Amino acid sequence: MFDNDIKFPAEPAGLYDPLRYMISIGGKRLRPKLCLTAWGLYSSNPGPEITEPAAALELFHTFTLMHDDIMDRSPLRRGVPTVWKKWSEDTAILSGDVMLIEAYKRIVKAPERCRAKVLDLFTETAAQVCEGQQHDMDFESRDDVSIAEYGMMIGLKTAVLLACSAKIGGLLANAPEYDCEALYRYGYELGMAFQIADDYLDAYGDEKVFGKPIGGDILNCKKSWLTLRAVEKSDDPAAFMQLFQKAWSTPEEGKAKIEAVRGVYDALGVPADARAEIARYSERALEALEGLHADTTPLKDFAERLVGRAK
Repeated sequence: MFDNDIKFPAEPAGLYDPLRYMISIGGKRLRPKLCLTAWGLYSSNPGPEITEPAAALELFHTFTLMHDDIMDRSPLRRGVPTVWKKWSEDTAILSGDVMLIEAYKRIVKAPERCRAKVLDLFTETAAQVCEGQQHDMDFESRDDVSIAEYGMMIGLKTAVLLACSAKIGGLLANAPEYDCEALYRYGYELGMAFQIADDYLDAYGDEKVFGKPIGGDILNCKKSWLTLRAVEKSDDPAAFMQLFQKAWSTPEEGKAKIEAVRGVYDALGVPADARAEIARYSERALEALEGLHADTTPLKDFAERLVGRAK
């Protein structure tokens, strides 16, 4: 449905080649999959009026990645150079802008009966994702970030787009209003579980399954749910943060830092806390599905595939 249907003009190649590159390096396609899964609870035989808005969700997500990589100074994305490293920062900014425009070109192909609602939700969500990114950047210079603040940030940066994807699926399928709101709650709670699971797997996952080196958040001093929980539980949070922010210059030093920080996590029971939090949000996502006027099995399966390995 997705990769083969996304086409960009040949010229100017300097503008469109990065877009083709970003689509070609793959990804989970969670957002269009969730949109189509929600839509499929009520309808069948998808056409362009459904698949185009679903694709818009992935294009918007890809746009955010292109710009986030610049702000985070990330050299790699899914194991290959990021656009700003492969081309330049200017290229990544401009090509990212075109990716966003492409997303809007597709979202407006929603059926006329629901187009206004879909466009309003999509636009509001886009602004919220930017708000989340700003909070994330602000947190980098603070040592007093609370778990509540972190939850607010990931709610905006990650969860609202999954919530939007689920609800748009319902709107496109002309689902009852109650169901559309329930789908939004499901997507939001699942998005929270997904981000905390991502934080957990970054420290404790299987590199072959996770798809990127383990311990990246620790090496980059990126505050995750695990870090903030450790600060909250530690008798000497300043000492822990000193360890967490310790510089390293060789692979051996990096490995030693990861092991030391994980040792603190283990001693404080942080991994079990994270798994409990993932399970809590997952349960809330499934509770949101109660009362839907459709068979919710596909959404339950989607949730299990998304966060099951971290619970």
